[in-house]
Amino acid sequence: MKIGLYFGSFNPIHIGHLIIANTLYDRTDLDEVWFVVSPQNPLKKRQSLAHEHDRLRMVELAIEDNFHFRASDVEFRMPRPSYTIDTLTYLSEQYPQHQFCLFLGSDNLGQLKKWKNYEQILAHYPIFVYPRPGEKKEFELSNINLIEAPLLDISATFIRKSIEEGKSVRYLLPESVADYIRDKKLFS
Repeated sequence: MKIGLYFGSFNPIHIGHLIIANTLYDRTDLDEVWFVVSPQNPLKKRQSLAHEHDRLRMVELAIEDNFHFRASDVEFRMPRPSYTIDTLTYLSEQYPQHQFCLFLGSDNLGQLKKWKNYEQILAHYPIFVYPRPGEKKEFELSNINLIEAPLLDISATFIRKSIEEGKSVRYLLPESVADYIRDKKLFS
């Protein structure tokens, strides 16, 4: 199978994540999309991250009605910080029957050369790039596939701040995720 890996902190997962994943699934030859919940991005400052198991559960709730999507906690068992190349290598060894590729927002493409062993990623794993508001749409790297997708500027930071301030997040999150956040008193 051809598997698209969508890495993220998903703090929390929101409709923007789901729309992008569904668009990439629908416009490529992927068989499945795996949401890889990252314990901590090595290129980002530690933020107000919900516990990794809460973030995984929110992903599971958000995708439970889509049999093409899967939540993955693979990085929970790996050394930290987790690096994409290490996760790709591990998954490729564990599932040699699958071909893995990456989803990457165009805003993160400029950071790719800062990633550990980025040359190996480019050499061995196709990358599907989705547009982000304000980012260029032309790329000079091989193995990069620009996929037409809606320009979405929905921020988990905005959602967390709204929850903290007691504001509505209706329509920004799947209802099951909003219920989970409320029940667990996350981000408040």
